Amino acid sequence: MDIANTIALLGGLAFFLFGMTLLGDGLKRVAGKKLEIILGRLTSTTFRGVLLGTVVTALIQSSSATTVMVVGFVNSGLMKLTNAIGIIMGANIGTTATGWILVLAGVEGNSAFSSATVFAFIAFIGIILYFFCKKTTQKNIGMILLAFSVLMSGMQSMSGAMAPLKQSEAFLGFISAVSNPLVAIGVGIIVTAIIQSCSASIGILQALSVTGVIGYEVAIPMVLGMCIGACAPVLISAIGANVSGKRAAAVYLIFNIAGSVLLMVPFYIINAIVGFDFMATPATSMGIAIVNTIYKVVATILLMPFAGLLEKTVCTIIKENVTDEDLVIEDNLLDERFLNYPALALERCGQTVQKMTETSFKNLRKSIELFENYSQEGFNKVQRREEKIDRYEDSLGAYLVQLNTRELSMEETQTSARYLSSLSNLERISDHAVNLSELAQELDEKGISFSPQAKQELKICADAVLEILDITQSAMRDNDPHQAGMVEPLEEVIDALTDKMKERHIARLQAGKCTLELGFILNDCIHNFERTADHCSNLAVAVLEAADSQMQSHRYLRTFKQMNRDEYGARLAAQVHKYCDALDALDSGV
Repeated sequence: MDIANTIALLGGLAFFLFGMTLLGDGLKRVAGKKLEIILGRLTSTTFRGVLLGTVVTALIQSSSATTVMVVGFVNSGLMKLTNAIGIIMGANIGTTATGWILVLAGVEGNSAFSSATVFAFIAFIGIILYFFCKKTTQKNIGMILLAFSVLMSGMQSMSGAMAPLKQSEAFLGFISAVSNPLVAIGVGIIVTAIIQSCSASIGILQALSVTGVIGYEVAIPMVLGMCIGACAPVLISAIGANVSGKRAAAVYLIFNIAGSVLLMVPFYIINAIVGFDFMATPATSMGIAIVNTIYKVVATILLMPFAGLLEKTVCTIIKENVTDEDLVIEDNLLDERFLNYPALALERCGQTVQKMTETSFKNLRKSIELFENYSQEGFNKVQRREEKIDRYEDSLGAYLVQLNTRELSMEETQTSARYLSSLSNLERISDHAVNLSELAQELDEKGISFSPQAKQELKICADAVLEILDITQSAMRDNDPHQAGMVEPLEEVIDALTDKMKERHIARLQAGKCTLELGFILNDCIHNFERTADHCSNLAVAVLEAADSQMQSHRYLRTFKQMNRDEYGARLAAQVHKYCDALDALDSGV
């Protein structure tokens, strides 16, 4: 090959790999944001997992990407290893779609309908859709068409550049060296491990077949090696994963090695006895696609009944590590492997926010209980939950910041911002829980207590706070704007309650019926109740904003009250009667 052919080969390879990447990204966007989420859920049986893995991989054009996602699912505990095995098997079949697409690059017709002409026309349609259409879906379709044309142009460029190799003595010598099946497997493994894409390496082999000097005796074992080499990016992704994640990656490796052995050994034994005539014939692009498909389909059929045995094997090889499992905390939902799939990552963020909500609200409820039934164990639990909330805030905040560096849609950006806003409010609620627990501890250590009158007042206010927590948690869990709309009236009532309690407290101080020390503690309790209600109101606003993307938080309260004046008034009146009237009914004495 001269310098011109070498440059053409490198340029064709660049177009080929770039086109494959763009094609996969475009197909993922058009397939829908829920694609990865569906992959994580619909895997109840091995057979369904195989079908799902096949379809998803055919859409995103990468078995490695599918398997990396699966490693993330298993690592985070969202998928059992048994179900993951089916998807991994299906991913191997789905990736054969690329090979069949590349067969089109070698299809020639008359001068008007040659493959080059067809690809040029597809590229023209794609650029029109991408530049002149405003809808995102149409732009994504345009990107797919452009990527397809770039991919095919790269394939044709590589094929043209490699054509002179059939006259190269060095290349012919190399082919003779790899005619040994084991050497061919090794070459396939190395090439694919470097490129990190089985589809791409098989595409290069298909382009190389244009030379006519690669026989099936070389192509078949090389395809098997390329399938094993595809495990490299998956094994890399398992670095840092827990035991379950490592086992899922190991399944992919063992499946491909076992499949190669199960097919290669009997095939070469029969070939040695019978002698297949086609082995010495030149491999074609279509022939390589057929070999790739047959190998992966047959390997899956043979190994699918032994999914359980495969699971036991990896569990035996990769032992359970107690220390490792102890380090797995709930925020393991936030696996970095999901960052390349924003819809999936945001769903996991939403689940983590729910866990954080449950922990934060539980902490406040338990801290209120300490005023009636104080215990050091209960106090310590509140402190430990606060540490857990801080870990949630740190990990989820850092994860969302990383996610925001990815290409997000407007809706995804708004969802991410809402989660970030929720973090600070949930963390502050837990802070107020800690404050309240410390106030309860102070009462216990000093052996002092509020007067019966003050206890009754605190009980009424605490009941209102507990109710606003319940409503807010329900609204966030169900994304229910109706429930969220019930928060603000109660927040106003809690503000009124705390104002009344402050007035009554001042009256008791002036009458000498309350000590200054107890007064400070009571005032701090009132402040923490009031601020907790404010944070619940902020969280409810986020739910209402999600239901109405046009509503902005700075004008939410005014807009909401005006649009729902009668309903809002009725809710407010009901809460006033329930709590403020109850407070007014108390005897004004201590």
